[in-house]
Amino acid sequence: MLKVTITLEEDILRFVDQYAEGNRSAYINTLLAEHRRRTLAAEMIAALKQDTEEPEYQAEVAAWDSVVGDGINARE
Repeated sequence: MLKVTITLEEDILRFVDQYAEGNRSAYINTLLAEHRRRTLAAEMIAALKQDTEEPEYQAEVAAWDSVVGDGINARE
């Protein structure tokens, strides 16, 4: 953990204090971790959507789809 100093507007600090249950750092860390998780998830979804729109990607998926089941139920 690193100790940092930040500046907050008074009304934001009152809000934090209202919900922080006495531990501002833990509350802010929890909020930021959740925001980071949501941001990364949204970025991944956007990247996957972009991939699915590219013809090269679609062709590659189609090629893999044609071999995906090869040998999966094979018996020796």
